[in-house]
Amino acid sequence: MFRRWWMWLRTAEVDRGMATAEYAVCTLAACALAAALYAVMTSGTVKELLRGMVEKALGVQF
Repeated sequence: MFRRWWMWLRTAEVDRGMATAEYAVCTLAACALAAALYAVMTSGTVKELLRGMVEKALGVQF
């Protein structure tokens, strides 16, 4: 049974990856997510929260 499945797997026309258009869409989605994350991380509120956490952890004032 395993041999039959393995032969079918090796000879079947199985789509094992993304096509070029799918790569483009995924790349655009990743860039959009990175841009949104950058916008959030550089906002004033998040900067102050991160600065407060670092100051509290290190015991110093910036």
